[in-house]
Parts: sequence; C-alpha cells; structure tokens
Amino acid sequence: MSDLAVGDLAPDFDLPRDGGGRIALRDLAGKAVVVYFYPKDDTTGCTKEAISFTSLLPEFEKAGASVIGISPDTAAKHDKFVKKYALSVILAADEDNSVANLYGVWKEKSMYGKSYMGIERSTFLIGPDGRIARIWPKVKVDGHAEDVLQGVQNL
Repeated sequence: MSDLAVGDLAPDFDLPRDGGGRIALRDLAGKAVVVYFYPKDDTTGCTKEAISFTSLLPEFEKAGASVIGISPDTAAKHDKFVKKYALSVILAADEDNSVANLYGVWKEKSMYGKSYMGIERSTFLIGPDGRIARIWPKVKVDGHAEDVLQGVQNL
C-alpha cells in the first residue's frame, strides 16, 4: 500500500482498456491526466461518475487533459459498460488491483458489519510533468467531475 502525496511522481501503469489495446501512463507524458478509481462497472455511483466525466470530456480535452477510469472489472465488462451508457472516457482494467495498490486505493472496507477489500473511490490529477498535482480521496460522486475539471483548468 502506498501513501502518495501531492508532488510525488505518479506510479506508471500499463493496463488493458475498453475497445481493445492498452493504456499506459507513460504514453501520455507531457499532458495532464485525470485517473479516477472506482469500484465496479454498472453500479449506481460508478455509472453516475462515468457519465459525469463523459459529459465533461470535451472540457477536459480543451484544457489538455485525458481522463482514465480504473476498476477491477475486465476490459470486456468495460466494453459493455461503455456501450450501455455511450461513455467516451478511457476505462482500464486493473483485475489484480496492482495499480490500485500502487496508488493506495485498495483498502479494507466494511458493509453490514463485514470487512472486505475494495476500491476506495479516489481521483488523482497528474500534471504534465508526471507528478501528482491534486488528490481527491473518498470521493462523493455529486459534483466531483466538475470539481476535477476546475482542478485541471487551474493547473
């Protein structure tokens, strides 16, 4: 588990993505990148978050930023999720949670008195220099994509 802080070099990753192929952080060097971690495709909060980022994607692109959502779902599940909701953000498959561990968002959670490991919804803004410019831990979905967009615009 990692405790990343603003100013740290963002851990690189290379993951399978929706639509086939792979997405690697190093391939986006020199531009801002929003990496948001979410628990599961096609669940209420995660769907709302993906739709919010998709609706603001033209604004993120205008500000020079890419947006990548990462969850433990497979690339095939991501393809279904993208198709069902016409999503345009990149979705990466972190099936073994190795990237979630690097970013410190694979955590013990509890529901109905039972403990389990899962993704703590979190977003990282990585500057064009590859360093973490801002971190949003324990994200609440409402208004989050707008807040992140503002962070990108203020880079």
